[in-house]
Amino acid sequence: MADSKIFAPKTFAGVLAPVLTPFAADLSPDRRRFLAHCHWLLDEGINGLAVFGTTSEANSLSREERMELLEALVEDGVDSALLMPGTGCCAIPDTVRLTAHAVGLGCGGVLLLPPFYYKGVSDEGIFASVAETIERVGDARLRVYLYHIPPMAQVGYSLDLVERLRNRYPETVVGLKDSSGDWSNTAAILERFPGFATFVGSEAYLLDTLRGGGAGSITAAGNVNAAALRALYDAWQSPMADTLQAQVTAQRKVMQGYPLFAGLKAVLAAMRNDPDWNRLRPPLTALPAEQAAALIEELRRHDFPLAA
Repeated sequence: MADSKIFAPKTFAGVLAPVLTPFAADLSPDRRRFLAHCHWLLDEGINGLAVFGTTSEANSLSREERMELLEALVEDGVDSALLMPGTGCCAIPDTVRLTAHAVGLGCGGVLLLPPFYYKGVSDEGIFASVAETIERVGDARLRVYLYHIPPMAQVGYSLDLVERLRNRYPETVVGLKDSSGDWSNTAAILERFPGFATFVGSEAYLLDTLRGGGAGSITAAGNVNAAALRALYDAWQSPMADTLQAQVTAQRKVMQGYPLFAGLKAVLAAMRNDPDWNRLRPPLTALPAEQAAALIEELRRHDFPLAA
């Protein structure tokens, strides 16, 4: 790997949002709404922006669209050290291109899906893909957060594979997002890799993750509930922590009763009084009006803040 005197900042910690991507009527990314949403999230106290994650509909975006939006964020004054863009693709050249672009902009890290099209692949194959990406990028500033989401990708990072990657690239592979939905897997990661920046995918496990030595949560709900999640993170060692956790867990349970991406956009549309936020890029579709209304009503009953 190439030498560099410029290194990325310390590892991320706290609550990060996999930022929703708004779309215009022609289904192109809506740059204005995207930038405004990112600034609002930071104003609400979110600790970082994990743009182009699953919730962002990243795999419905072209490489060029991702790169243009990332450049727009930096040009619009967002500190690139707060950005953790998703860069993992099925093809190594695409992953390398997006990853090198993010590093060049000074992003604090990248969130790396394993190559996910072929199923049943070996740890050896995934290791080779990640290693090839790191070597081709060849930049000491690169910080990789492995993205483990087998419910969606059906391909993931086993604990043995995480250990091998950490041992081979200790300055580069610095963290992981566990979106397995299986707390026992998160607990095993925390126990086996102390000091590793482990993020849980659901804020329902945020307090448990922090108590286990983890870094925080990269959660879809951060798009609409950032202030409450930041309050929990800040107070996790206080007597109020369990009460705050119970509230955000109850709100998360409501949202999980609906298609998550469409539901989050429906909530944001209601918060902003902006129906254009309901738009998703096919094959995903918007939440039907009656379901959206039911979701909003349920959240109100759980004291969810519905004013942006």
